[in-house]
Amino acid sequence: MKKKKTIKMSTWNNIVGWGFALPAVLGFLIFNLVPMVLSGYYSLCDYNIIKTPEFVGFKNFIALFTGQEKTFWLSAKATVLYAIMAVPANLIFAFMIALLLNCDMKMRAFFRSLFYLPCILPAVASSFVWILLMNPDFGLFNTILEWLHLPKSQFFWGKDSVLPSIVFMGIWGTGSTQVIFLAGLQDIPSVYYEALEIDGGNAWHKFWNVTLPMISSTLFFNLVMGIINALQVFGQAYIITEGGPNNASLFYVYNLWRQAFKYMDMGMASAMAWVLFLVVLVLTAFVFKTSNKWVYYEGGEE
Repeated sequence: MKKKKTIKMSTWNNIVGWGFALPAVLGFLIFNLVPMVLSGYYSLCDYNIIKTPEFVGFKNFIALFTGQEKTFWLSAKATVLYAIMAVPANLIFAFMIALLLNCDMKMRAFFRSLFYLPCILPAVASSFVWILLMNPDFGLFNTILEWLHLPKSQFFWGKDSVLPSIVFMGIWGTGSTQVIFLAGLQDIPSVYYEALEIDGGNAWHKFWNVTLPMISSTLFFNLVMGIINALQVFGQAYIITEGGPNNASLFYVYNLWRQAFKYMDMGMASAMAWVLFLVVLVLTAFVFKTSNKWVYYEGGEE
């Protein structure tokens, strides 16, 4: 009799457990897995939402890689150039600010809130602020450059300056990365710094031999997330530049959006989405593969 009650209780626990997990499982299936499967099928079809999908095999992928879709390589180039500039710039800036915010100083909580504030501002509002700041005619930045007797810049409106301008704008919003770095810095035991001081180490020795190795796992996480986010940059092109000037900021995801919702070519857009997915997958796997050479953990496990 006791055995039957135990079985019933175990079954009831399983039902309750699956009941609590069901919203997350259904959310993943409905909003992630099913759309991915459908996009994989549509990538092999000629499909514009209105008509029934027509299976064409790998025609969309061939059109992308052979240059028949001319904007594909332009958008890939713009995105790669942006990622090369943005990822290290964001990591270095966020890490430096986190080091400063980790110091014992007055009004530390205020400064932490101040540097995180840009992350919670609406993207559209902050973009319009940057448009005003970087206006080539009356913007604050060109006013400062003129006052310093330096040449003015076209910023978002110049082919050579648009990507650095977007990178500079992105640095302003690295508050979440700073918070993650700050959490990693606060997790470093102070005994390591004390031991190094006893051995005669200076500030550089502390940074190189303690801080950097102990923060490497946090750096690893921010690097992976930074690469993924940089390859999916969209808002700046959509709100500010619309891919210009002369396709210099035609980012990959913005181009994907144009194919899907402006040109109504869902088949081509789905093919581009799967190419991006595979590229992100390969780059992430590469970073994970190399992490055992430079990521260290407190327990000694690499």
